[in-house]
Amino acid sequence: QVQLVESGGGLVQAGGSLRLSCAASERTFSSYAMGWFRQAPGKEREFVATISWSGGSTYYADSVKGRFTISRDNAKNTVYLQMNSLKPEDTAVYYCAARTYPGGGTYSIRASAYNYWGQGTQVTVSS
Repeated sequence: QVQLVESGGGLVQAGGSLRLSCAASERTFSSYAMGWFRQAPGKEREFVATISWSGGSTYYADSVKGRFTISRDNAKNTVYLQMNSLKPEDTAVYYCAARTYPGGGTYSIRASAYNYWGQGTQVTVSS
């Protein structure tokens, strides 16, 4: 059983920055890929960014490419999402997810590929 705890959300003005963190309880954290997703009110959950088990491969949604950076520290069992140049349309609840299936070290943009999810952290960007 993997527990994921997000932190770092909050209220920020447009153009500002936030860094989200997601701490995993599992010692095998370094063996599986991680992802960030978000869900705005009235909208479906959407992919934001993903990172492979080693951190060597990353992939971003077009809407955040060049503004957001996903990274991980396997020694701390933590994945990060650095968000810069935030826009009001980035307002959402942000969720981290773990892909612990066998062979789940490679990243995926599909929510169905992840089997553990955090509780979410609210990010609000004011205009």
